[in-house]
Amino acid sequence: MDRSNTKQQILAAALDLFSTQGYEATALSQIADAVGIRKASLYSHFAGKQEILDCLLEQLRARYDSRSLFTRARWDDPAFAARQADITPDAVVGDILAQIRYILHDPQISKARKMLLIEQFRNERMARLQTEMNYENVLRYFEGLMEFLIRRGSLRIGDPEIMAAQLCLPITVWLGLCDREPDREEEVLALMDRHVRRFFQINGREA
Repeated sequence: MDRSNTKQQILAAALDLFSTQGYEATALSQIADAVGIRKASLYSHFAGKQEILDCLLEQLRARYDSRSLFTRARWDDPAFAARQADITPDAVVGDILAQIRYILHDPQISKARKMLLIEQFRNERMARLQTEMNYENVLRYFEGLMEFLIRRGSLRIGDPEIMAAQLCLPITVWLGLCDREPDREEEVLALMDRHVRRFFQINGREA
């Protein structure tokens, strides 16, 4: 078996197990069994469970940062802001729904989010990553968007941080609902669509 392929199989099996039963509750022997190798063979690829976790978190950050709407935005960069000159409520709705679908359906991101949720009260590093990815980055993006739209005159003058929270925090609650009840995804996406459009109706300059 190719060494690099075996390493990726180990990581995939570990993520499957960590996202369903948690990091602490998963034994190395379970990961080895899932891959179909002996536990002793696993040590030729990783020093132990902590190294597997470290590698998974590194891959998660790289994968998320490369696709995330929330980490790629640079509202203080004039070049980035210039590219948003024609942004509309319809475009904001489209961007948000596309990001939500990515989060829900990308296999690695979806499983990693569940792992972080399980371990956030037991692992300080994963708690920090959970806060960063699912709160700070999201709020920072929407606060930047609010400031940009207020400066442009598209939104009424207000507190950008509070406006950002009003817009994005209900979406995080609905996202959690989709995690728990996947069959309600279309219902939830429709709610998100209505919520964002209503926000712009209420806070638009002409409102």
